[in-house]
Amino acid sequence: MSKYKVCVYAISKNESQFVDRWMDAVGEADLVVVVDTGSTDDTVEKLRARGALVFEEKIQPWRFDEARNRSMDHVPEDVDICVCNDIDEVFAPGWREKLEQAWKPQYTRARYWYAWAPAEVGKPVKRFPTEKMHRRHGFRWVHPVHEVLEYSGTDPEESVFIDDLFLDHLPDPHKSRGQYLPLLELSAQENPDDDRTMFWLGREYIFYGKNDDGIRTLEHHLTMPSAVWPEERSASMRFIARAYRAKQEPGEAERWLLRAAAECPGIREPWLELAQLGYDRSDWNTSFYAACRGIAITQSTNSYLVEPAAWGYLLYDLGAIAAYQLGLYATAAEFATNACVLDPENERLTNNLRIITEKCREVGGLAQA
Repeated sequence: MSKYKVCVYAISKNESQFVDRWMDAVGEADLVVVVDTGSTDDTVEKLRARGALVFEEKIQPWRFDEARNRSMDHVPEDVDICVCNDIDEVFAPGWREKLEQAWKPQYTRARYWYAWAPAEVGKPVKRFPTEKMHRRHGFRWVHPVHEVLEYSGTDPEESVFIDDLFLDHLPDPHKSRGQYLPLLELSAQENPDDDRTMFWLGREYIFYGKNDDGIRTLEHHLTMPSAVWPEERSASMRFIARAYRAKQEPGEAERWLLRAAAECPGIREPWLELAQLGYDRSDWNTSFYAACRGIAITQSTNSYLVEPAAWGYLLYDLGAIAAYQLGLYATAAEFATNACVLDPENERLTNNLRIITEKCREVGGLAQA
């Protein structure tokens, strides 16, 4: 018999292709509540046929926090644990049992692992903790986009991390994210002192090629008194460097990447981008040095800022190429071998290893002669 009453709540719009997969996953809950915000396909009909309670509502003007709060408002008052879940996300089977085993009445929310658009088998995955499981009362969603749960209950905040509970984000790659930028601009207007909102806005500007706006916004982020998390500050510097690369100013890009590496020494991402910048400029010393520094970091922080590419083959690949160009053939062979281990189906990496191996034999033969 279940110890707690669990409800999954969600928002939807034209998610027909994901309904069956999603309902299969969330069916472990006692009930499923969805607010549909204007589907023109058969999402609503399919959800109802699978047993979800669906409410059709218009959110004008559109905001993600308002939509999620409308959905939460339909969750019955006697529910113990609410699980906010998007219809393109999939829990691993058995999630309900793991949640109930970990949960205690004093907890206000639970944290668990979230995989963003999992890659192919054997490829690195962007995985970080998230926390969208919470008590029924005392919570509201805030911010128009990149919304977060804000707690206002009378009990002290206390959360539990469920290390073996996993949620995969499996989105439609063709779905537009065009609404994100104006909503982030609105969020920054409403929350001018929120450093994370400012970081997300600057990052989004650069995503859209608005490089000067991105540089200005991220430089402002770095001056904010609340912007104290070294990894996020380093990410701001990395994105500023990307903007300068796009503006064809590699010297400024290099300066910001070195600042990013110094700001948070325990992450690979600045070193990867510096190794790539050195490669693009045929600056083999810089590329080799940066690749070696990145490879020397062996523990991921598992934050949302981790770039999967930094933990794949690319640092070894760039290091191998730079070492080869510098005449360090044995090191090049070692790095190229490691790159192939991390991506054995990559034909280019295999060919590079073959070329480097032949060069090592040639040089070895000349040395013996």
